[in-house]
Amino acid sequence: MYEGVEITDVAAEGNSLARINDKVVFIPFGAPGDIVDVKIDRSRKSYSEGHIERMVKPSEIRVTPRCRHFGVCGGCRWQHLPYDIQLELKQRQVKDALERIAKVALPEISPIIGSENVWSYRNKMEYTFSNKKWLTFDQLKSGEEFPDRDAAGFHIPGAFDKVLDIEECHLQDSLGDRLRLFIKDYGKRNGLSFYDLRAQSGLLRTLMIRIASTGQVMAVMVFGSDEPEPIKALLDAVAGEFPEITSLQYVINTKLNDTIADQDVLVYKGSPYIEEEMEGLRFRVGPKSFYQTNSRQAERLYNVVRDFADLSGNELVYDLYTGTGTIANFVASKAAKVIGIEYVEDAIKDARVNSETNGIGNTVFFAGDMKDVLTDGFVAEHGVPDVMIVDPPRAGMHQDVVNVILNASPERIVYVSCNPSTQARDIALLDGSYKVDRVQPVDMFPHTHHVENVVRLVRRR
Repeated sequence: MYEGVEITDVAAEGNSLARINDKVVFIPFGAPGDIVDVKIDRSRKSYSEGHIERMVKPSEIRVTPRCRHFGVCGGCRWQHLPYDIQLELKQRQVKDALERIAKVALPEISPIIGSENVWSYRNKMEYTFSNKKWLTFDQLKSGEEFPDRDAAGFHIPGAFDKVLDIEECHLQDSLGDRLRLFIKDYGKRNGLSFYDLRAQSGLLRTLMIRIASTGQVMAVMVFGSDEPEPIKALLDAVAGEFPEITSLQYVINTKLNDTIADQDVLVYKGSPYIEEEMEGLRFRVGPKSFYQTNSRQAERLYNVVRDFADLSGNELVYDLYTGTGTIANFVASKAAKVIGIEYVEDAIKDARVNSETNGIGNTVFFAGDMKDVLTDGFVAEHGVPDVMIVDPPRAGMHQDVVNVILNASPERIVYVSCNPSTQARDIALLDGSYKVDRVQPVDMFPHTHHVENVVRLVRRR
């Protein structure tokens, strides 16, 4: 153990950084200015990983985390940092990625747009049930016996079969806590089996809760085995206890992974979807739909996208990775036509319904893998876009997609990303034909290190 180590900075993945004997050490849950005793957990040639064994002197910038699970749950690694400091760090993260990875000429980066709500901002949460609750280091050291290992909570980072039992989470409305705890308590009182992640067996498997800005609520209970009577009894109990649930659905998932993308989702009570609202537009969100998890910030983000697109009403716009068509429909009133492309077929169905529901007649949507759908032939058939809006997953764009964009040669590209590093990599690939002229970070995820960033690229002359 190393004593009296000063934490000097923050690093990737929300970790903090110190130097011990001229070697970089990454430490979770630290703050610049902390003086700590550090225990090294893993040592590599160029760096080490450790954890705080004892706080000698806390940094002056530290604040008291609101959540009792902070330091064990990996979800909110920055609860101990004031929100203004979090925003500064995210701004720097965007700047560093663009300068270090893209290595292109940059304009002045606009100040990050902070979140109006820093608590209860998430419209979607997913929980896992497990019969092998994660025991903390303090619990293990206590020598106590813990015969009750049933849990409902979050996976421990890096351990697929370990679940931390959660008593509270401040990222969603308190309804989420009440619903999760009710189902857990009901399961224990009625002898329902909690899922065994190694044996791949058990009834109670996962729970997804969506709470829309409209007040509509969706709960999707996933069961690991088909047991009609206890399933019906549980869902009846949930419906009776929580009349505010407008969409109660369930899935029987007996396969080895938790994803429900390829599973039948059955409506038990209410509607098969809920609706989000943005600038008077209504967006249908189903159990498999992607929708930005911070509803209020999503509207701010899409306003940035529309502003960067600089539409006059005459443009053909391609919206790549369109999801349920939120961006496509949001900008449609300012464009001649919008073409949306998305991998998930159910999301495209919702995108079409969203256009129809809102009386939008100038959108067209296509489902399929982006690199397979967006080809030079597709562009030749449907028209060369004036503007391309791209909002890819964290991994960024496939090289084939980058090539088609370059061949299509739109006037402007608006690149929305939840991963500034892969965004920077893609910008470097586009740099020969496009220059960056605007950058706007947006914070969608307070208390985490994640940040959304919007970049506008204009075609070089």
